[in-house]
Amino acid sequence: MDRWGSTGGTSGGRTAAGRDRDGEGRARNARPRDGLGRPLPYGADGVERQPEGVVRTPQDTVAEAQALLDAGKPFHAHEVFEDAWKSGPDGERALWRALAQLAVGLTHAARGNLAGGARLLRRGAAAVREWAAANGEDRPYGLDLAGLARWARELADSVERTGTAVDARAVAPRLR
Repeated sequence: MDRWGSTGGTSGGRTAAGRDRDGEGRARNARPRDGLGRPLPYGADGVERQPEGVVRTPQDTVAEAQALLDAGKPFHAHEVFEDAWKSGPDGERALWRALAQLAVGLTHAARGNLAGGARLLRRGAAAVREWAAANGEDRPYGLDLAGLARWARELADSVERTGTAVDARAVAPRLR
């Protein structure tokens, strides 16, 4: 066993080379994270991580993502949308990916990466509009796609105009 409590095998934890691994031996960053998903030093108190690879119903995805957005955790909401994007039907993957982009755009705007945040917000807004037009659906699962696209464009304009990071909780969108 090494100094991190790992045998160097695939049981999870840190390897002798200092790389974090999951139970199957895949690289996974085990560092604690803050509410915006930024890594903290090992041993620091962080917020609970979102489990990866969870298959949820679309309604559960929207509800969980909204709760995370309301809590000021858009990075974690992005992970919920990413699970839906990776596990959902082919015809909906672009929708969930667009919603993940909106959450990541908000994450970057809250972290102070204003140019990157604005770019991702606009990209997500365009992708949401494109999906709605291609599928003839404006409110899948009760999602307000037109309202989300408008929110994203307005937030992108605001962060560029003000040049200041946003409070993710205060500006979180209403998904429905």
